[in-house]
Amino acid sequence: MDRYAVFGNPIAHSKSPMIHRLFAEQTGQALTYEAILAPLDDFAGAARTFFRDGRGANVTVPFKEDAYRLADRLSERARRAGAVNTLMKLEDGSLLGDTSDGAGLVNDLNNAGVELTGRRILLLGAGGAVRGVIESLLERRPAALAIANRTPEKAQALAQIFADLGEVAAFGFDQLSEPVDVIINGTSASLTGALPPIPASLIQAGHTLCYDMMYGREPTAFNRWAEAQGAGRTLDGLGMLVEQAAESFALWRGVRPDGSVVLAELRRGLAITA
Repeated sequence: MDRYAVFGNPIAHSKSPMIHRLFAEQTGQALTYEAILAPLDDFAGAARTFFRDGRGANVTVPFKEDAYRLADRLSERARRAGAVNTLMKLEDGSLLGDTSDGAGLVNDLNNAGVELTGRRILLLGAGGAVRGVIESLLERRPAALAIANRTPEKAQALAQIFADLGEVAAFGFDQLSEPVDVIINGTSASLTGALPPIPASLIQAGHTLCYDMMYGREPTAFNRWAEAQGAGRTLDGLGMLVEQAAESFALWRGVRPDGSVVLAELRRGLAITA
């Protein structure tokens, strides 16, 4: 069987092995998929060992930039993002690096019936999670796309990187006030139950959609806050996790699985363990 894996540190919590097992069963693909704990100081060594017989790998925190440097070739979207979450060994033995995060986010929003074209979209944060989705969001031709960060200079740097794809505004959190159609939280604040320091005035009651790239058994702190402000709808990032995995699977195997079936299975699992 063809061998695949996900690299991270920590990695024991990863749902990727379950997701790809379900994808393989659904599509009739013969493969194995494992979670590998890579040393913090030697991701490259662990990856090279795996790719002696491995066919492809996903890469999660904190190794996406390491994977970017390891790849022999890069997709255009990975080059712009400056990070790689998908590696594939090509016929000549070289490694192709790609990123599926942006496609995963946009596909999840599309599955949820969220219209992005012509919308005012606000991205919170300026780290790798945000950088990896800007191109995909701009492809949907929003009316406006803004990045806000505690350090506005970081948001401005990202806006400049993607300026040739569309207009991107940059702000500090303290400069925000006007309501928007979609708010996407790409900060890590929800991991600690914290909130990005943004005003409630960004939310148009009954209308604004709030999306947190994080997820858990319970609604994230950001989504609970958004609901309290009267947001029209809130979504978490579990669907993005499934859809970015489906994008990787399609690259490796040439067949796209149905993420909705797997997402429903993951939701049931979270409910059972709650």
